[in-house]
Amino acid sequence: MTDQKVIEELRKTFEEKFGGEGERVFFAPGRVNLIGEHIDYNGGHVFPCALTLGTYAAVRKREDRKLRFYSVNLAEDGVIEADLDDLTYKKEDGWTNYAKGVVWAYRQAGMDIPAGFDFACSGTIPPKSGLSSSASLEVLTGEALMKLYGFEEDQVRNAKLGQIAENQFVGMNCGIMDQFASAMGQKDKAIFLNTATLDFQYAPVPIGEAKLVIVNTNKPHELANSAYNDRRRECETALKDLQKVRPELKALCELKPEEFELLSNAIADPVCRKRAKHAVYEDARTTEAVEKLNQGDIAAFGKLMNASHVSLRDDFEVSCRELDVLAEEAWKIPGVIGARMTGGGFGGCTVNIVEDNSVDTFVDQVGKNYTEKTGLVPSFYIVSIGDGPSEVG
Repeated sequence: MTDQKVIEELRKTFEEKFGGEGERVFFAPGRVNLIGEHIDYNGGHVFPCALTLGTYAAVRKREDRKLRFYSVNLAEDGVIEADLDDLTYKKEDGWTNYAKGVVWAYRQAGMDIPAGFDFACSGTIPPKSGLSSSASLEVLTGEALMKLYGFEEDQVRNAKLGQIAENQFVGMNCGIMDQFASAMGQKDKAIFLNTATLDFQYAPVPIGEAKLVIVNTNKPHELANSAYNDRRRECETALKDLQKVRPELKALCELKPEEFELLSNAIADPVCRKRAKHAVYEDARTTEAVEKLNQGDIAAFGKLMNASHVSLRDDFEVSCRELDVLAEEAWKIPGVIGARMTGGGFGGCTVNIVEDNSVDTFVDQVGKNYTEKTGLVPSFYIVSIGDGPSEVG
């Protein structure tokens, strides 16, 4: 469901900033991961879904080589300019590096972009929420490039090139999950994705008389990028140690939990051992969770969500007090089927499945108790599972 008000305001902004007419409007969603956290770079299975929250852009081709960007959400940055003949990462260009990176990645992949464009965007994803505003912007840019320059519509390629942009242009060593969930989203379904092979299947999310509620800690998570890269390195170290006894092993998540327990002492560093344990067990939880969902056992799915949070807190150590308080307060409320942190961690959001008749109590009690314990005021979003990118105007 597109937000017509956002589209209308975006068209007005585009005219104010860039003049004229002829712009086309595109949308790409944010995502939330229901279970399977921090394993997309370890060859594991993830289970994200696209949201109806996302990023909109009004875009128009230019005659010259210039790229001009403007964000309604970051109006203080003004119009930021770049050039097709000088596509380099510049810290001062801020958010536009993600979009520039996608243009760079498409050209690296052999797609000719002969002229620049004007690009005004507006996002409905809460900032710093961990709901993948960056992946949404990358997929959105790819969608616009495919439509404006006549490239074959290929959303798997779009996801891959978005990841390449973030890894090689921006320098954030992310896995494929966020871009894939945004690019391949389908209404009312989550994506059971094998990140090692990109094999995937859609699974309905039959939550029935319940709602998907995202709660934002509203705690800035400055640590997220550096800690994310640390966790990747720790997992890579664990894998190298395991390969000394299992040379054929290509990824941590190839191991089942029982195999891991037999081999875990091969990992010399106890911290790296904990990181690997999370990856292996989270992969097993995710596979089991999707089986439970397919059987209509939403209660069992919720318990696995809770267990995922505990593992992220204790073994992977990417949670924080604020996320823990949100999860623990949610677990106390009858009618909460499952609650866990989602995203990179150290702030951001929890994802919760809450029975309809408990939503008001959930918002009231979790909000009150969280503020008492942390001094912060959380934000609550009742969200729907939406489609992938499209032209919307």
